[in-house]
Amino acid sequence: MNRDKDYIKRSHDRCHLYNIDKDLKYSRIILTQNELNERLIKNRKLILSAIPFMNMLYDFVKGYDFFLILTDKEGCILNILGDQNILTEAFELKMVPGAFMSEEAIGTNAMGTALKEKRPVQVSKDEHFIYAYHKWTCSAAPIRNKDGDIIGCLDITGYSENVHPHTLGMVVAAAFAIERVIENEVYLDEINKSKRYIERIFNSIEAGICACSEDGSIGYYNSRFKNLFNIKKDGVSMCDLIYDYDEIKKKLLKDGEVKDLEVYVKADINKLSLTLSIYSSYTSGEKEYVCVFKEIKRERRLIDKISSSKAIYTFDKIIGQNENFKETVEYAKKISDSKSTILILGESGTGKEVFAQSIHNYSSRCDKPFVAVNCAAIPSNLIESELFGYEEGAFTGAKKGGYEGKFQQANGGTIFLDEIGDMPLDMQVKLLRVIEEGVIVKIGGNTPKYVDVRIIAATNRDLKRLVGEGRFRSDLYYRLNVLPLYIMPLRDRRDDIPYLIKYFMDKLSKRLNKKPVIIDDNEMERLISYDWPGNIRELENYVEYVINIGHIPQTLKEVSEKDVNRFTPRTLSEVEKRHIENTLRHFEYSVTKAAKALGIGRNTLYRKIKEYNIDLSVPK
Repeated sequence: MNRDKDYIKRSHDRCHLYNIDKDLKYSRIILTQNELNERLIKNRKLILSAIPFMNMLYDFVKGYDFFLILTDKEGCILNILGDQNILTEAFELKMVPGAFMSEEAIGTNAMGTALKEKRPVQVSKDEHFIYAYHKWTCSAAPIRNKDGDIIGCLDITGYSENVHPHTLGMVVAAAFAIERVIENEVYLDEINKSKRYIERIFNSIEAGICACSEDGSIGYYNSRFKNLFNIKKDGVSMCDLIYDYDEIKKKLLKDGEVKDLEVYVKADINKLSLTLSIYSSYTSGEKEYVCVFKEIKRERRLIDKISSSKAIYTFDKIIGQNENFKETVEYAKKISDSKSTILILGESGTGKEVFAQSIHNYSSRCDKPFVAVNCAAIPSNLIESELFGYEEGAFTGAKKGGYEGKFQQANGGTIFLDEIGDMPLDMQVKLLRVIEEGVIVKIGGNTPKYVDVRIIAATNRDLKRLVGEGRFRSDLYYRLNVLPLYIMPLRDRRDDIPYLIKYFMDKLSKRLNKKPVIIDDNEMERLISYDWPGNIRELENYVEYVINIGHIPQTLKEVSEKDVNRFTPRTLSEVEKRHIENTLRHFEYSVTKAAKALGIGRNTLYRKIKEYNIDLSVPK
């Protein structure tokens, strides 16, 4: 045990008082499923706020045998994700949702000790009290609410030989980001009680976060930070990125932290103004800093848009001159004011929500709420309370006064159910009742409540096939499919690609404070001939990438080879493998971005990468 860490000695002393057996393998406290469900609902804000940052943090460490854990304030595991091999070992030790990681339950570990010490900690090897954990190093940080009270804990665990000193800094940064999201949601509750659960996640994702040493050398950073400063290689320091860092460092050493300081980026064009906050942390006795950069004006615009609960897009913002596409737009306008349910079909990235918002704004309900729900993004055990709400006292920890679900929030307006094909079967039955009877029943209640809501659903999945497989109710499918609206993929409207590129080039260059990139005729033809599997979303991401690097890359080189290859006989597997390789190459081997562009889950893409033996290393 490292005797330099006082908190380790204190924790071990407590473990003796708790009569913890060093041979203990499983937590002393593991909840039943019903008890866990109540705890998940009680901590829904924490779970939903943490999921994007856990995914973002996992992107940094995936493939190196790490897993992440989110607990509540008592150390109960709420969520866990990570690499399969080390997760299997964790599950064998019953480190699963519902198991307690408090010191009283399992001895010294980063989560339990961080909660007890009320500070970020790192616990390595035999610093763990029980033998079963000696192979691991855990790094954990408490998560606090706006009043400073601890409401949970975030942890990264890996084999001790793989853990870097900056690991704890990454956890502290993620915990900070989660706190800001929760704090912002509380603020919105106070100014608009009817919209308590408006998501503020995009504002937090837009923050650029990095960990740096005292001299300003930058270690870890997130993708937003990389894009914000156009980072092309490692080894940069704060002095390379912003003006007057030496003065900022003096203030930091004097005050211990820097908050909301306006700084200027050393950009090639203009001066991009940001706010900078710097917070100190300790890893293995060494001091390091977490830096958070935010764009000043953009943050305010996002708050205004999100807090309004109104649709932003209108038909005049939909770009397209293709005749078939224009007919689709006209058809969408015709059905906009109907009371019938609309089912929007189309591949991922085609703009289904843009059409849904435009339909709402073109209807007589345009002055009423537009509430969007991603059915695939909400955990199955939270979706009923999210959609229909709950009464006061419905379960332990339920809010005083209960909670208005999304349907009540959308009363008089429109609810947009995106990814409807991923809705659990038991919820499909309850949704069918809402469509047929126009009433909802809150959890813990027995009084039906009438809601006047126009339903627009959307999916990129084949619902007919899901019906045939018994994974989607046929009666719900036919009630949703009253007014079907098919959004064509970008490859079927190639003549619109130049218009879309110009639109995104103008819009994004202004947002990024960079010059538009000139695209010559040859490059434009190459872009037009590419199939764009991720559709408009992929095209927009590509244009943003082009603006950031300042020129047209050769990442679509394989497109020019299409004419040669189209006459070579291939099996379906060969075609799929080539398509996956091309997409990965286009997104510089980012599995998250490639999976989104391909319209499949990240785990599915990893499985296919392994099946086809695809090399994920970036070519030098």
